Amino acid sequence: MEKRMLAPKEIAVAICDVGSVKAKLSLLQMAVLGVLAGAFIAFGAQGAITISQTLGNIDVGLQKFAFAAIFPVGLMMVVMCGAELFTGNNLMTLGCLSCQFTWKDILKNWVVVYFANFLGSVIIVLMIVKSGMATPGTPAADFVIGLASKKVHLTFAAALLRGILCNIIVVLAVWMATGAKDVISKIFACWFPIMLFVLSGYEHSIANMFFIPLAMSLGAEITMADFLVKNLLPVTLGNLIGGAVIVPIFYYIAYIKGTTLSASNSGAVVNK
Repeated sequence: MEKRMLAPKEIAVAICDVGSVKAKLSLLQMAVLGVLAGAFIAFGAQGAITISQTLGNIDVGLQKFAFAAIFPVGLMMVVMCGAELFTGNNLMTLGCLSCQFTWKDILKNWVVVYFANFLGSVIIVLMIVKSGMATPGTPAADFVIGLASKKVHLTFAAALLRGILCNIIVVLAVWMATGAKDVISKIFACWFPIMLFVLSGYEHSIANMFFIPLAMSLGAEITMADFLVKNLLPVTLGNLIGGAVIVPIFYYIAYIKGTTLSASNSGAVVNK
């Protein structure tokens, strides 16, 4: 019977192999693929706003579920179309711990991809606003302004903790999608975890690069300091802790430490 999914230990090796490829990308490749990832997440976010904008008048739970059901399309495009997403790339720590590339390689990737994600998100914000798809005073505008206002009024600790919880789930979605061998499996591997983090109310730095600038462009009383210091800074730190520290270290201890990775990409692991 054909094997449809990698075992967890094989996924760990595959994640290390993928990290090696990411570490070797040129700066231009990182930037271009990072812009695409920011745009893809923005597409999913805009769709989530559109479907859920007035559902709160019926049922808040239904509104949250509809929002959470559409948002994961962004990660699906990142995984299957090919793009560089900062939060997903936090898993590169696993390959670094197994000595396949250096911390310098990781930091270069993270910095370039992070700012490229920001650029991609802002480009979509500008296109949506200039095209007339988002105008002040509409239900969609009121919804996103309310959403963004709540985000910038979180305490530093709350935003940090929500960022940690978010990226634990995001990198696990990437982990599951890496282990899946067909398109349908990858779609479900992305959809369920991402739906869960959005429904739970956790904080994703790249998504907030879309939501908050969009709200600001629609008249939200949010300053740049509110955006960058009160939300983006703690959420980014939380995403790093959850996705670059907690998950990779646990899986390094469980599946990589004390083993030698095979030279091939077959997913085999040889015990020392």
